[in-house]
Formats: sequence, C-alpha cells, structure tokens
Amino acid sequence: MAGNTFGTIYRLTSFGESHGKSVGGVIEGVEPGLDLDINYIQHQLDRRRPGQSEITTPRDEKDRVEFVSGVFEGKTTGTPLAFLIWNKDSRSKDYDNLKDVYRPSHADYTYESKYGIRDHRGGGRSSARETIARVVAGAVAQLMLKKEGISFQAFVSQAGEVKLEKPFESLDLSVAEQNIVRCPDSETANMMISHIDDVRCDHDSIGGIVTCVIRNVPVGLGDPVFDKLHARLGQAMLSINAVKGFEYGSGFSAVDLRGSQHNDSFFIDKGRVRSRTNRSGGVQGGISNGEEIYFNVAFKPVATILKDQNSVNRDKTETVIKAKGRHDPCVVPRAVPIVEGMAAMVIADALLLNRTYKTSS
Repeated sequence: MAGNTFGTIYRLTSFGESHGKSVGGVIEGVEPGLDLDINYIQHQLDRRRPGQSEITTPRDEKDRVEFVSGVFEGKTTGTPLAFLIWNKDSRSKDYDNLKDVYRPSHADYTYESKYGIRDHRGGGRSSARETIARVVAGAVAQLMLKKEGISFQAFVSQAGEVKLEKPFESLDLSVAEQNIVRCPDSETANMMISHIDDVRCDHDSIGGIVTCVIRNVPVGLGDPVFDKLHARLGQAMLSINAVKGFEYGSGFSAVDLRGSQHNDSFFIDKGRVRSRTNRSGGVQGGISNGEEIYFNVAFKPVATILKDQNSVNRDKTETVIKAKGRHDPCVVPRAVPIVEGMAAMVIADALLLNRTYKTSS
C-alpha cells in the first residue's frame, strides 16, 4: 500500500489499524537537542481522543504515547523518532454484522475492490484512528516551530447549520478550549452543543468547519509552481478523514469581488512590507508573505449512523444495515488538533526546505 508517508524533510510515516494492537509512526527531520515535551504532546492527543465529552463517541481510549527511539534523556537525538499508541478499548464484536456488507459513504467497497481484502473492524487502515499519528508528529513539529515564534490556533467555526458569524480577528481564539465544541464565541458554542446533542439523540450526524490561523510565519515559505504553500496545506487537509473541502484566505467568496476590491494593497510598517487587508490568506504566488495564514476545512457528516440504511453485500445483493458501536454525532471538535498538527508539519517541512537553499551574500 502506497501513501503512508507525508512530507519531504520533516516526514511522517504512519502505521496501524483501528482495531489492531497499536497505531504509531516514525518521524524524520526532527532537529537534535529538542526538548521533547511529553506533557504537551499528550495534551494534543487528549484533545483528539474519544470519550472526552458528552458530544463525542463514548469509546474510552486513553491514547498514551510511548516513544521507542530517537530520544535520550528527554531530548531528541536527530535520529528517527518512533512512537506507539496501544489500542486498549476496541470492541471488534460491534462490527461483526458488517463483515460482509459495505457501509454507505465509507471506504469498505473501494478498499476491498482495490486490495482484495479489508479489515471490517472499524475500517482498519482507512479508519480515522490513523490520525493519532498525525497529531503526535504535528505536536513535535509545533515544539520545533515554537522556538521560531510560529503558533497555530484552530477552532470550530461551524457545526451543521450553526455558524460562527463573527470574524475571527475580533475574537480571542484561545478561549476556544473553554468549551467542549471548541468554538471561541460562547454564545455560538452553546448553540452548537445543543444542535449536536439533538442530532445525537436522533441517532444521526452532522458535519462542520474547522478554521485554522497560523501566526508569525516568516516571508518566503513555499515554492511557486507545484509546491505552492497553500497547495501543500490543501493536500494535508484533504488527506484527513471526512474532509470534503479546503479554502484559504478569501476562498470561494473571492468570486463575488472585483480585482479592485480583492487586491491586498501594500504599505511599509516599521521598515517591513505589510498588506492592509489579508484576502490572500498570508500566501501570494504560493509563497508566504508574512501575514497571518488562515484557512477553512470542511468535514462531512460522520458516515456511521445508528439508523437503517440501504446498502449491498459482498455477493452483490441489496440489504438494509443498522450500525452498532460508539460513534461521533459530529467529528469537528475532535478534528481541531488534527488540523493544527497537519498544518504544523507543512510549515515545519517548508521551513526546513528553505534552509537548503543557497542565497547570495
């Protein structure tokens, strides 16, 4: 199976299945001598893990990370940083009724058609449990980037029909962690929580949007052709389970404006080139311009719902299934650290790539 490695210099190779013994990964490109803050990495995992609130799946995985190489006396050695997270609370029997049936809008049919075999227990390799490895690698990248002053803040800006109407620039994004839906506006957060709970009681699911803001990115990250910075961010986000769309800066709303309205005019601020507006989303010509990078990631409704659904069996007969098990009515609150982690890996990789260029003195 191809496609298990992400990145060029800062690179993650992940492995593991939903109901296997463990999920893990190997990270390359980590600088030697970095203080490996296990508490911070575990905190990021705790933000992703199931069972953290009444609006998430009750599956109770503690998701404790264990580093098995690349660290000595609390510091990275510069060698491959390998880690494991053991699966402790999988209930494979919940999936016995799905062994011979394809779940609607899941990878079951396409996966089995491609590889000729599939692990029906939670989706195997195609399960969102694989994103654990992304969070760990992203947290390590964030530790590296923190030394450069680069920060990441993602939050839920939409859950189903409930939208955050206020611009993120007017909000204190750090307060997003003060509520279980991870929205930085308390009034909107309460509406989102109520909406998600109603959907949960109806045995259904909804999607939503995670917005991410990256601050203090230096000018010059990214390359202007195939490796545009926003293209690499787009690939990273679209590789996350359940993601259906990505837009940065003004995004699709740009089509409503004329060039004279959309262009970000430049000015000099204390000797630095700045733009008065930021519809470019911090990226111009595929290269970071020093302004805040911001983007939206759209997640579909969770495909596994506790309602009767029409489907087909392996023998190509039509059937009706009703899923069992423990599932999220809305995945977006748990997706916040995944979005941050993938963004951090892209920025860390771009920063390391920039250091390989020779510039004239």
